[in-house]
Amino acid sequence: MTELDLRAKIRDSAARIDKLRSEIQRVIIGQEHMVNSLLIGLLTDGHVLIEGVPGLAKTKTILTLSQVLDLAFKRIQFTPDLLPADLVGTMIYNQGDGKFYPHKGPVFTNILLADEINRAPAKVQSALLEVMQERQVTISDSTYQVPEPFFVLATQNPIEQEGTYPLPEAQVDRFMLKITITYPTQEQELGILSRMEKSDDIAVESVLTAQDILAMKELVKEIYVEEKLKKYIVDIVCCTRKPSAYGLDMDHLIEYGASPRASIYITRAAKANAFLQERYYITPEDIKEVGLDVLRHRVILSYEAEAEEKTTDALIRDVFNHIEVP
Repeated sequence: MTELDLRAKIRDSAARIDKLRSEIQRVIIGQEHMVNSLLIGLLTDGHVLIEGVPGLAKTKTILTLSQVLDLAFKRIQFTPDLLPADLVGTMIYNQGDGKFYPHKGPVFTNILLADEINRAPAKVQSALLEVMQERQVTISDSTYQVPEPFFVLATQNPIEQEGTYPLPEAQVDRFMLKITITYPTQEQELGILSRMEKSDDIAVESVLTAQDILAMKELVKEIYVEEKLKKYIVDIVCCTRKPSAYGLDMDHLIEYGASPRASIYITRAAKANAFLQERYYITPEDIKEVGLDVLRHRVILSYEAEAEEKTTDALIRDVFNHIEVP
């Protein structure tokens, strides 16, 4: 695809993306970063984990996104008594012919909302590993593909809250982005009250189809990345593994740095961010915009860092501030 063709197609897509944002904003006030992150995940086959205390419209935003997209949507409420078969499905015995038949679970959809994912134990969370990575599910001795596009949007409460379980490292790593959301401003909360005092239900219009999304995903893949920006991404990720090699004195604060998957995801997310800004190339600002959300759940702090009350976000910001921008 030529540069002119790519520019033209990105411009054509921009109007639909703007319409989609407008429909979401009819229901959700604020939370622009969360909406942008959900769109990045949608355009890159990336799953998104959203963390915040109850009542911040995490689930409401995802439900609204599902309504403005003409895609199949399923919601699973994670609870301590949930079983893996409740997610992926199981084999059902038919008394009529004496045979077993597969009963597909709710993961067979386009958008899967895993609500309060950390309120179920690790064995249930791990049931999502295969489908999140390979877009397929194994039931008994047969494997079934899930529809395209497919992505998981999960919400979780802060781990300090009662009744929560920590997500296994392998499960957390399947998420491209982990975003944290905070309370709205006073102005935004007044807007929420005004909007919701008459009705909790606001109808929205479906804007994009599965074909539209698949076409946009192909455009995102064509976004240009300069070699020096690829090196910038790799330097950032490698600095989380061995900060002293880059002149940062914090090796003792990091137990494990980010894996090569982080470099891949930063590149993909930066491309999607550039696409959403109507550009056919990425800039260092795109990398900075998505870098924290890609890295915050992949950098594991040491006990010494916890004792010093250091946060992952603060250390990652130190890395971005230290690595020279090309």
